[in-house]
Amino acid sequence: METDCLFCRIVAGEIPATIVRETDRTLAFRDIGPKAPVHVLVIPKEHYADVTALAGADPGLAGEVLATAAVVAEAEGLGADGFRMIFNTGRYAGQEVFHAHVHLLGGAPLGPMLAT
Repeated sequence: METDCLFCRIVAGEIPATIVRETDRTLAFRDIGPKAPVHVLVIPKEHYADVTALAGADPGLAGEVLATAAVVAEAEGLGADGFRMIFNTGRYAGQEVFHAHVHLLGGAPLGPMLAT
């Protein structure tokens, strides 16, 4: 655990979150500033700065993060109309919390991938 990492503190139970799914190695919880009707963050419980660090160190855990996101998407009723998964990696991509996480978004049309 990184003591100054927001998501590590959520995993440790120090900061409350609305948890929608938990496995031995992953945690899914609602984003506090949702950008869509469904906006869930899925993280590995173990700290990795971003998805490239996660995939390089533990590809199996990276797969578990994706599998958890897929289960959450189905549970949230997003399967029929679709959803988006986004990994922001680095400051140019807008990563704000440097703990690997995927944004699961859906529940309404999401529009174009990037705004110009």
